[in-house]
Amino acid sequence: MVLAAGLGTRMRPLTDDRPKALVEVGGRALIDHVLDRLVEVGVTRAVVNVHWFADRLESHLAARRDVEIVISDERAELLETGGGLKKARGLVGDDPVWVANIDSVWIDRGDALNDLARLWDPECMDVALLLARRAGSIGWPGRGDGFLDEDGRFRFRGEAPEAPLAYMGVHITRPQVVDDGPDGRFSLSPIWRRLADEGRLFASVMDGDWMHVGDPEAVRAADARLAS
Repeated sequence: MVLAAGLGTRMRPLTDDRPKALVEVGGRALIDHVLDRLVEVGVTRAVVNVHWFADRLESHLAARRDVEIVISDERAELLETGGGLKKARGLVGDDPVWVANIDSVWIDRGDALNDLARLWDPECMDVALLLARRAGSIGWPGRGDGFLDEDGRFRFRGEAPEAPLAYMGVHITRPQVVDDGPDGRFSLSPIWRRLADEGRLFASVMDGDWMHVGDPEAVRAADARLAS
């Protein structure tokens, strides 16, 4: 599932006439960067949620021939990450799924998505996050999201002043994790924090350069990094 329904408020004025998913970086729309990565690891069907300039995004996606696109329509109400996945439950099914934001672009020096897939073990985990090292990342002003234990379990930063790793917007999940969520809008974050406390939130770290493309300045920085 590709989460593409956001308003892109921080990306304005670039999103005054288009969804954030269609903002271009390196001459390619953000959503195509993400779909390209997923197709590379064998994804043949992607559920994409839409809201802001939904017609324009649907028209763009219809031109892709390398992956089947199924639309989860959030025109009536923007549902955030958890609510969006819950609304799409009937479309994604019950098997583990990739879930990806559209504001991450990266230069991979390893095999990030396949490494995450190899880590995945539904017997001991409910979610597996893809992480980036804060050092050298572009467009991420935060103090880091957490730490990775030797066994691959992820711990949130908590009271620590900073942490070396940041969630880069891609994960594998059992879609059932949202089934007990409220109706309407809600975030995945509280679910992840509960799973971390239960020892069922794992992660792997990408070997590469991560660009969080959240505002026009980050677009310019990512353009420059890709050009170099």
